[in-house]
Amino acid sequence: MSVTDNAAAHAAEDLQIEEYRPHRKWYRRPDIMVPVLVIVLVYALLVGFVESPNFYRTKMEPPGGLVKFDWMWFFHLIPLMLQGLLVTIKGALLGFAVAVVLGLFLALGRRARLPFVSWPTMTVIEFIRSTPVLVQLFFWQAFGRLIPGLDFSPMALLMLGLGVHYATYCSEAYRAGINSVDKGQWEAATALNLGPVTKWTRVVLPQAVPNVLPALGNYLVAAFKDAPLAFIVGVHGVLFFADQVAAETFRVPEPYLIVGVGFLMASLPAAWAVRQLERKIAYERV
Repeated sequence: MSVTDNAAAHAAEDLQIEEYRPHRKWYRRPDIMVPVLVIVLVYALLVGFVESPNFYRTKMEPPGGLVKFDWMWFFHLIPLMLQGLLVTIKGALLGFAVAVVLGLFLALGRRARLPFVSWPTMTVIEFIRSTPVLVQLFFWQAFGRLIPGLDFSPMALLMLGLGVHYATYCSEAYRAGINSVDKGQWEAATALNLGPVTKWTRVVLPQAVPNVLPALGNYLVAAFKDAPLAFIVGVHGVLFFADQVAAETFRVPEPYLIVGVGFLMASLPAAWAVRQLERKIAYERV
């Protein structure tokens, strides 16, 4: 067999059609379902078992004398700090879950072609983004008291306050991600006569959401830092723990330093999880 025949044979082998491998649905893939089930389990445990205490009582007498850092007192406060940290994490995650979903609808409303939909949506987004979350928490508390029949729990007030506040930021991130989708993708969906639901769920959002994951991760970390402000609506989280211990024992360095450690314990794993999700989705897109 000549060299030409060998080259032709190899070319024919390269052009052979590979064996068809059917694409598995997302709910049949362990690499997707395991993280989803873990997230659902974490939310269920936080909602079902984490309650906001009324007081944080220490069982150990604070050290007397000069205000000098005491490691024994510092380690004694760890269980109380963890109790308050769980309350803070619960409020931050519940609020962020509302923000992620509501932010997408706000982004779609702002992109609507109907002026009576896009203009009010834009006004609401800009107004909420331009006011502090502390003022908005006061508003939700007053709103729940003024309207008869509404009996919001403190955690529900925190969830609404953080959720609506960060939904406006998430909506802008979603809008930027949607605008980053190539124009040819929109034209291809139109040429294939895809319905609106199919176009958004199969073409646009799978390409837009990976581009906004870093921004959403930043908002999640920011929600952890804003959640302790909820002591004004009755959610006694980690900041309330530090204020109460400092007021009762006149020891300031230990409780506030351990609160900083608690914030790191919540924020660093959240940032790591977002980076892993970014890598996974980037790998899937290659």
